[in-house]
Amino acid sequence: MKVKELMSKNIKNILVAGAGGFIGGHLVKRLLDDGFSVVGADIKPLEFWFQKFDKAKNFSMDLNDYENCIKVTKGIDAIFNLACNMGGMGFIENNKAECMLSVLINTNLLRASKINNVIKLLYSSSACIYNTDLQKETFVHGLKEEQAYPANPEDGYGWEKLFSERMCRHFYEDFGIETRIARYHNVYGPYGTFDGGREKAPAAICRKIIDAKLRNKNAIDVWGDGKQTRSFLYIDDCIDGTLKLFNSDFREPLNIGSDEQVSINQLIDIAEKISGIKVKKNYQLDKPKGVRGRSSNNDKLKEVLQWNYSVKLQDGIKKTYSWIYDNMIKNDPDSMKFTKADLKNIK
Repeated sequence: MKVKELMSKNIKNILVAGAGGFIGGHLVKRLLDDGFSVVGADIKPLEFWFQKFDKAKNFSMDLNDYENCIKVTKGIDAIFNLACNMGGMGFIENNKAECMLSVLINTNLLRASKINNVIKLLYSSSACIYNTDLQKETFVHGLKEEQAYPANPEDGYGWEKLFSERMCRHFYEDFGIETRIARYHNVYGPYGTFDGGREKAPAAICRKIIDAKLRNKNAIDVWGDGKQTRSFLYIDDCIDGTLKLFNSDFREPLNIGSDEQVSINQLIDIAEKISGIKVKKNYQLDKPKGVRGRSSNNDKLKEVLQWNYSVKLQDGIKKTYSWIYDNMIKNDPDSMKFTKADLKNIK
């Protein structure tokens, strides 16, 4: 069933904030394919958007600025807010203040929604909001939505996400703006950053294995001891789950993730099998590692949406590996946008 058949008849014009990024680009494509009028906004220059579609109205603008949010939400019926300053563990551990300033984006989009009568806003939250005291072992039971409190999230990025979740709740309670909150768990796939400092583990590991293969190297660097665990959600499942949540009546935060928990060593094993090589692992214990273990509990997801993810990790990594490999061997200048850490300052 197409998305348009599921959405309210009152929703025709949609703003995707963060349209130049990873999840945002995939979402814009899906919405356009289903016949919606889409406005895309992102702080990056247009030429550095990961995916850009001529059918959408695309704006390079800073959504930290309230006046920009007022302008871009005029005539908009619904917003998907995927915009934030973030990256993999190396970035969020070393840029806590920058990550927390993203609170301005969601705050100003909600304020603008009230002024311009936006019907509904979906906010992209994160598994980083969960209490870190629950994530100190390599194997953890999947985190349930109610375990966000008592609060002790990932410092910086996690606090910003948790605060913004509450902001969404209160804008519904006080002003009647329908809000939905997706707690994403490590989304990965093609058309995302794979080098430069903001990449996440699946892309980083694929890149390192590909580089070893192309350069005939027999070793890669691994942050930590490789035993830390995560669950990873393929981008197609992320978009499906996001749209199903958006179309539901569920107003509380909801995990959008996989419960297929693996260690970083196991993730490397998968990439090795795809590449056809074996590498030595140089463990770097002084590098950012994040929590010891994290996975999604999908009980509420299945109950509320009557849906669950379908792409197995091995299949998703194979697709991601293939896309990164193609970008690494073709030496196309356009691939630079997937390898730059700070695109907003590129002229």
